[in-house]
Amino acid sequence: MFPKALKTILFLLISNSFMTLAWYGHLKFKEYSWGKSLGLISVILISWGLAFFEYMFQVPANRIGYKEDGGPFSLVELKTIQEAITLIVFMIFTLVFFKNERLAWNHIVGFLLIIAAVFVVFKKW
Repeated sequence: MFPKALKTILFLLISNSFMTLAWYGHLKFKEYSWGKSLGLISVILISWGLAFFEYMFQVPANRIGYKEDGGPFSLVELKTIQEAITLIVFMIFTLVFFKNERLAWNHIVGFLLIIAAVFVVFKKW
């Protein structure tokens, strides 16, 4: 149905969406009536619950995408894709849910350097 490369990237996008919610979503809980009285242990357990879904997509993405399991990517390429996707998802999440956060010129330059790193990792010298 989907080529392995596309399926790998799609699963990594979904995985990183759950990861970002688990790692940073709890910072918004206090803005909701149900989250105002949550203690740290409750927040950790909710985050672990979200992280479970991260792993439900992360592990298959790596298995589908890894060259030695029949996928198109080396281990280094998989990690590079994952990190680039993490930053894209994080930037979108930050702009959508944290209205007080702004991207500055140095953030954009840093992101462009990461894109350059992806190019270098995938370049066949």
